[in-house]
Amino acid sequence: MTEEKNKFIVSSSPHLLTPDSVTKIMWTVVAALAPAALVSIYFFGFFSAYVIALSVVGCVVVEALLAKLFKRPVSIRDGAAVVTGLLLALNLPAGSPWWMILIGCLVTIGLGKMVYGGLGQNVFNPALVGRVFLLISFPVQMTTWRAPKALFSGGPATDALTSATPLGMMKEAILMNKPIMGDKITSWTDMASGYIPGSLGETSAIALILGGLFLLYKGYITWHIPVTYVGCVAVMGQIFHWINPALYPTALFHILAGGLILGALFMATDMVTSPMTGKGQIIFGFGCGVITVIIRLFGGYPEGVSFAILLMNAATPLIDRYTVPKKYGFVPPPKEKEAGGAA
Repeated sequence: MTEEKNKFIVSSSPHLLTPDSVTKIMWTVVAALAPAALVSIYFFGFFSAYVIALSVVGCVVVEALLAKLFKRPVSIRDGAAVVTGLLLALNLPAGSPWWMILIGCLVTIGLGKMVYGGLGQNVFNPALVGRVFLLISFPVQMTTWRAPKALFSGGPATDALTSATPLGMMKEAILMNKPIMGDKITSWTDMASGYIPGSLGETSAIALILGGLFLLYKGYITWHIPVTYVGCVAVMGQIFHWINPALYPTALFHILAGGLILGALFMATDMVTSPMTGKGQIIFGFGCGVITVIIRLFGGYPEGVSFAILLMNAATPLIDRYTVPKKYGFVPPPKEKEAGGAA
């Protein structure tokens, strides 16, 4: 036996990684996201369906082309590109122009994934890289929201009107120092069910929670990041509400409005870009929560989930470094006796 074969390597899980395991995880995530995607189609109809279809197909095609260009194995059946495309679509408004969606696919796969070496090598969540790029580059298109309309409510699907999101109205009230409570902007049932303007994945909290619980049941994510992230946002949001209840909304508003549920369950928990240990994941979730609330209440954007997760993605290597568990069987050496001490 060679010296290389005699090496005993200790690493974090998963210890066995096969194409089948990756494929199973990715398609399970697609199934978990399906309820939210279907609810968005119910409320936004054709506008949502074409955004989802074009984003998924665009990401798959871009990944295949870039893999050939970089002379890497082309793997489409594993579902990784489908998951990325679906997450990107859920971060876009209904009725986004086709050219913007395709640019988002190119940036998401090219700059968010392939430049780092492909699947499992990326530092930042690819879908959020694409979303933030589009938000900064095309702010008008990325903040033009269609008012929801039930699919079978009658009337042509093209007569949907634009409207402001609950977070957008909250931010306008804060900037104008106008005493309007977020709780009065829309009803809790509308926000929970998805009958509000917003990105496709910012709508139905119920559908997203069902998908997240499914992933928890399958063991593909743990409670550490979602609970810490949502809990931190809720506590901070409620504290500011107590300080100025006429201006700042309650914790429940912060939880149901915007992309917090989508981000906490499906993007902050990304296995590649989040910390490996439970302690590290709690730190990660806490950081995401603090940054999200600061941006929502005091920043220039109504929503802070995307920026919060990307910033904490950058901190993940540092978190991993300082939360490494003790080696199994490790016994610290005895402290040396101080000079002049007892023999």
